[in-house]
Amino acid sequence: MNYDTYASNAVELAIDLANVDRAGDAWAADFLVAHDEWFSPGSARDLDAGEARDAAATADLVRAVALAESQAEVLDRINALLSRANPQPYATDHDGELHLHYAAAEAPVLEQLTTTVAMGLSQVVAQHGWQRLGVCSAEGCEDVYVDTSRNASRRYCSNTCASRSTVAAYRARRKA
Repeated sequence: MNYDTYASNAVELAIDLANVDRAGDAWAADFLVAHDEWFSPGSARDLDAGEARDAAATADLVRAVALAESQAEVLDRINALLSRANPQPYATDHDGELHLHYAAAEAPVLEQLTTTVAMGLSQVVAQHGWQRLGVCSAEGCEDVYVDTSRNASRRYCSNTCASRSTVAAYRARRKA
């Protein structure tokens, strides 16, 4: 599956947000620092408690899209996510390549995060299908992933989960 670099990176930001460990009060600030390249220079990277709850709600909506079992559910959930966004796209070549940014450079960091996640996820779903999003099938793992395989057959979030599941299935067969 091919999709443009900015949208693919934006959907990866969405997946990272859905999978972030939200234990502790500093999870949102830690997430913003870890994904600093997504935000305009000079944007404050701190969120108050209400903004952190809003970021968590955005993460929950990304997960809800991945858990959807029908196109109608996906549409409802994508539209709920898009309703939180405030897109003001602009073209830039700051990295040497012409591309679009979804949120205004002067927008607060939460708006940049929400808009980028909503636009990137919705663009990939609209262009490549809602079935490309999923939740890991490995026991004990609930990570969200985007399936970039050629035949849309991915079931695990990572090679680690796939290998662990394969080994567990092999051991179960041997035991029986």
